Amino acid sequence: MVDPQLLGAYAGHWTGDGTGVTVVLPPPGTVASGEVRGGAPATREFALLEPTRLVDRVDAVVLSGGSAFGLAAGDGVLRLLRERGTGFATPAGPVPIVVGMSIFDASVAAAGPPDPATAAPAGPSDPATAAPAGPSDPATAVLAAASPDADPAVGPPALGAVVDPPPDAGAVAGPPPDALAGRRAALAALSGEPLTTGRAGAGTGATTGKWRGRLDPGGLGRAERTAGPARVAALVVVNAWGDVLGPEGTPVFDGPGRPAPPPLGLTNTTIAVVITDAALTKNDCHLLAQSAHTGFARALHPAHSRYDGDATVALATGHVTTGVDLDRLRAATTEATAAAIRAAVTPAGPERTS
Repeated sequence: MVDPQLLGAYAGHWTGDGTGVTVVLPPPGTVASGEVRGGAPATREFALLEPTRLVDRVDAVVLSGGSAFGLAAGDGVLRLLRERGTGFATPAGPVPIVVGMSIFDASVAAAGPPDPATAAPAGPSDPATAAPAGPSDPATAVLAAASPDADPAVGPPALGAVVDPPPDAGAVAGPPPDALAGRRAALAALSGEPLTTGRAGAGTGATTGKWRGRLDPGGLGRAERTAGPARVAALVVVNAWGDVLGPEGTPVFDGPGRPAPPPLGLTNTTIAVVITDAALTKNDCHLLAQSAHTGFARALHPAHSRYDGDATVALATGHVTTGVDLDRLRAATTEATAAAIRAAVTPAGPERTS
């Protein structure tokens, strides 16, 4: 079954050691746009989302840990969708449009730098000693050979696996998500398994409150609102430099807190996907993405700092074609995004939909 919380989109996680991936697969023909407002984004294919660009459809949105390293998760989703015949039609076959956004979590530390003693020398290598062509890592080899419906038998934890308890953000986690992790998250989405929130998927290694030298909880949250006949759902990974604010405008986490090991000034970013069942143009979706950022400003303080890579993507499936008021839908998007941010760090409760 498709997760009803995401209005007809498939969504799934791969959860690793202190990091993870969340993939959203919208229905075919979904219109999309997006906007970056943070000063330090880690994104993939975001230029295509600008209203002036040719492509107005998106086949997948990949949220990941690992900062720029974690953007590799999108490669696994790209290959899977290509195998399934999904993508923008070209003379050479379909090219899936896969947008990616990453947060900076502890897995970045596990990415390198390489050991100089074992690093390959620069320049051409001796053909007699060169490594054979093709992937040498077993997990990568399995990824390249796997069928669209087969879950590779090696690599990161199984679909839906959750590491509990998560490691501290200041500790060294496992390596950043890779293409295999992205493929596993996409397969989890296609399987229809329930989508968990909190410390799961891309929110596994998320923290907040670092602007005060703290490590308060972060995570992944979702919420839904209505605007006349249309609905909008928000899925947000909260890894903010600032604090999460409650509805009354005060920090959810106050008091002594847990000190953050330095330096954590740059280890931030909040990323969001909002999806509506309304029929919208690409420019309308861009306005919706802007309204999601208003939700950031309502539930995070400070938001959109130079140290955050805050970015939003807005998707419109087009199922509701009449009676849609764009400005009311934008207001509902702001409310849903703010509610999802708070839900990422607070115990789950009854979901309000209006």
